[in-house]
Amino acid sequence: MTKDLSNVRNIGISAHIDSGKTTLTERILFYTDRIHSIHEVRGKDGVGATMDSMELEKERGITIQSAATYCTWDDHKINIIDTPGHVDFTIEVERALRVLDGAVLILCSVGGVQSQSITVNRQMDRYKVPRIAFINKCDRTGANPERVAGQLRDKLNQNAVMMQVPIGLEGNMLGVVDLVTMRALYYEGDNGEIIREDEIPAELQDECDAKREEMLDAASMFSDELMEAVLEGTPTPEMIIEAVRKGTIDLEMTPVFVGSAYKNKGVQAMLNAVVSYLPTPTEVENIALDLDKDEEEFAVSYDSDDKLVSLAFKLEEGRYGQLTYVRIYQGTMCKGDTIVNSRDGRKVKIGRLVRMHSNEMEDIDEACAGDIVALFGIDCASGDTFTSPDISVSMSSMHVPAPVISLSIKPVDNKTQVSMAKALNRFTKEDPTFRTYVDHETNESIICGMGELHLEVYIERMKREYNAEVEVGAPQVAYRETISQRSEFNYTHKKQTGGSGQFGRVAGYMEPIEEENYEFVDNIVGGSIPREFISSCDKGFQKGMAKGALAGAQVNGVRCVINDGAYHAVDSSDVAFQLASLGAFKEGYMKAKPMIMEPIMKVAVEGPTEFQGGIMGSINQRRGMIIGTTEEGNYTVVEAEVPLSEMFGYSTVLRSLTQGKAEFTMEFATYRPVPKGVSEEIIKKVKEDKEKK
Repeated sequence: MTKDLSNVRNIGISAHIDSGKTTLTERILFYTDRIHSIHEVRGKDGVGATMDSMELEKERGITIQSAATYCTWDDHKINIIDTPGHVDFTIEVERALRVLDGAVLILCSVGGVQSQSITVNRQMDRYKVPRIAFINKCDRTGANPERVAGQLRDKLNQNAVMMQVPIGLEGNMLGVVDLVTMRALYYEGDNGEIIREDEIPAELQDECDAKREEMLDAASMFSDELMEAVLEGTPTPEMIIEAVRKGTIDLEMTPVFVGSAYKNKGVQAMLNAVVSYLPTPTEVENIALDLDKDEEEFAVSYDSDDKLVSLAFKLEEGRYGQLTYVRIYQGTMCKGDTIVNSRDGRKVKIGRLVRMHSNEMEDIDEACAGDIVALFGIDCASGDTFTSPDISVSMSSMHVPAPVISLSIKPVDNKTQVSMAKALNRFTKEDPTFRTYVDHETNESIICGMGELHLEVYIERMKREYNAEVEVGAPQVAYRETISQRSEFNYTHKKQTGGSGQFGRVAGYMEPIEEENYEFVDNIVGGSIPREFISSCDKGFQKGMAKGALAGAQVNGVRCVINDGAYHAVDSSDVAFQLASLGAFKEGYMKAKPMIMEPIMKVAVEGPTEFQGGIMGSINQRRGMIIGTTEEGNYTVVEAEVPLSEMFGYSTVLRSLTQGKAEFTMEFATYRPVPKGVSEEIIKKVKEDKEKK
């Protein structure tokens, strides 16, 4: 365990899908002696990559949950988090970047800057995370690192500076030229573990000289000493590293490295870059809020002897209960210590403290500022702050995007109901972007998430981890009904059986109102309906409002006025007047030209300007009304109001329409009448469903 934070690096590995994040992490672990053999993603050898520990990840060949590990390189301790690339699991990237000090942005040398590269870059900007770029897959046909570096500048607005030149590309890639030392590095041996240094190949000398010139120009902007040395022709590698490091940490420069993780080339040089250019925990400012001083902001100290401040950034259900991943910002956490959850003030004792290596763990007795560790058996939520008992501090929370898609789920039998409830309870705790609720109008369990794959994975996990088989369906839209004109009613409820019967007459009118959902007005004079039965009339009308005659939906926006009636001294009762009012409501309702109302969502679609036409077209096809568009740089935000019933499956359509580069958010806006054709379809479907039952 180290208290010297200058030798600690906390880094994340982020990229678009299939850029080689997990493959690169596997090589890092091999070269740092954390693992002794290399396994590939998708488990071609029946094992699978170390960081993809979930069965689903091995089968699909994708990363679903971010995984943490640590290793040692050149006497530096590196904590690594390998994050998913798929947009549906964006919260995993979000929470990893929230607690990391630096990041490696991986790009495919053929695909270049892709949709998720843009999203990940935006997330890094949000948390001000310094980054280096690694252009991977230089062994593939069509590889062009120079073009990718250009895209980093144009599409991501990064000051991308090439630090290496590849020696050969595609099938001929042999190694890289380091522009700092101007030496060629060849990766030999079975797994590229032997690095041979040599002179730069003669055919690359001119290109390397030109690239070094560009690199020195960019780096000298961050160091007067280097600028003078460049003018005098005497820059040393130490001066260059110092200047590039300053530019990187100030977020004004992105050093670019090249290689092929799959072919074991360039990984060790990238590790050297992590140590040389990415910040130590003390070089990054992290803000906490002092709850005793009206949430006054202060920078954490990173002193291991200070009071403890740590953030629980990720929860996972392990074999031995809840596993809580924690980043320690200041102070020391020891096994057996009592710590306080600043959200609810609860004290908890640390029973077990571990350091993670994918799904394996190593017990430790203490961890200090700058560390990323995990705790066992502590009940908390993602984003909670843990502190020493004598201070009240909270770390600023992370950005949680709102879910955009929902499905209804139904257990196949009663036994499954319990398992499903357990699974939903655990998943909502683990993942802030996964939400669940019961729709009281339709009685369906609804799950909401970031995309169809996101929900698909959770449904599959329910089946595998909880034996909970569920039926999945599109959720019913919560329609409403209302009336469009005034109508009168005069209804007599009469029922005669042996003994006393039932009698009640209710007369009056109903009319549409906008301000409230329902209003009852008593205009009875002369006691035609006795006072004790007035509340019975109100109850009867409310029963009528609960279920409209068109689609069986709740009725809104109606004022019911009673101004006449009749009663019988023996046969009138509370029940009789409730039934009379219910009958009066149904009579008046059908005369008042009822109509179905549908929920309208406020939708904001954000994407590159080049796709603006396609985005607007997709909204118009969905009966949407565009309210406005705003442009920011090369990004456009289209704001619209679209019926909820037309938004199912929109995330998939939007992705294919914009090559995955656009995203959307939606929230409820209002209710509006449904067009006649759609209304007829809804009524027909309700009738069919009734007949089936």
